[in-house]
Amino acid sequence: MDLVADQLLSRLSTDHTSILEAVRIRAPFRQRVARVPGLGARRQAFNADRLLNRLYDYPRYLARHASTFDCFHICDHSYAHVVHRLPGARTGVFCHDLDTFRSILEPQREPRPRWFREMARHILSGMQRAAVVFHSTSAVRAQIERAGLIDSARLVQARYGISASFQADSIELSATVRALLERLNGSPFLLHVGSCIPRKRVDVLLEVFAGVRGLRPELKLLQIGGEWSAAQRALIDRHRLQRAVVQVPRLSQEEIAQLYQRAALVLMPSEAEGFGLPVIEALACGAIVVASDIPVFREVGGPAVVFCPLADIQDWVTEVHALLGNAKNAPERADRLSWAGQYSWDVHARVIASAYGRLGA
Repeated sequence: MDLVADQLLSRLSTDHTSILEAVRIRAPFRQRVARVPGLGARRQAFNADRLLNRLYDYPRYLARHASTFDCFHICDHSYAHVVHRLPGARTGVFCHDLDTFRSILEPQREPRPRWFREMARHILSGMQRAAVVFHSTSAVRAQIERAGLIDSARLVQARYGISASFQADSIELSATVRALLERLNGSPFLLHVGSCIPRKRVDVLLEVFAGVRGLRPELKLLQIGGEWSAAQRALIDRHRLQRAVVQVPRLSQEEIAQLYQRAALVLMPSEAEGFGLPVIEALACGAIVVASDIPVFREVGGPAVVFCPLADIQDWVTEVHALLGNAKNAPERADRLSWAGQYSWDVHARVIASAYGRLGA
């Protein structure tokens, strides 16, 4: 959640200096395993070093600063274990979702080895020591309360915002986006932005695309920010979509905005999210968004989004085909832009600054 952390620090440093002075503290990354001859190029070596840095180096580094600052803000709950080395009464944690704790909250759904579950418990116990726990949606709050993880009195909602890059006004195409559109040969395209992890339900995305493309052979699919899994590649092969799908691992915010502005539809078939930033970012660019009918998307997208039942392929195919045939079936563009306009990083920072102001009072 580097984006959220960067946006918060930027706003705190410019707009809320009367309440607090924000300073970034980040431990330097140390390589150990990756320096071993023959292991340095392996992903396992990097993951081992990342684990050592996260669980050993980071807490020790922060402990040296425990008396330097009045309050501490942990930007990502997956680092909440560091609260054990900080004054909990003066520390807050932003809990974006409960994925980090899934192995102990729902072990049948996400079985993990014992060492992993113990790590998750250690991280969770750190978050439970914090004086305040921030969350972006009431859906996440409800999950926290239902699991009995944090006292309700310590929960504070701070909704995400939309970066200035995401706007409805036409933006001059970058060379990268121009090349992408050339690869699509001017065809209308569906757009998905995000990773390809299981909860994103990229399998549904591909099945829906295959079904709609059977009705509209000219249609293409553009996926940004992910990497196909073996199962997803097999699905692409089974439906013979190799020439109809394009995947790009990374683009700038400005380039993603350019694609939101030009996509026929933006599809978000996730089965679970903590928030779903692409939904409001796409709306801010004037895009038509079709999303799974799950509580968090209902909350974030409201009346500006078209909803389909989770993983109901035929319903998705019918709805997407209808929207491609007549965009007037979607919420009005003005309504989409108006809804997106309520999300602000300035408000996000103000809520967090106020919480720490009360904490330090």
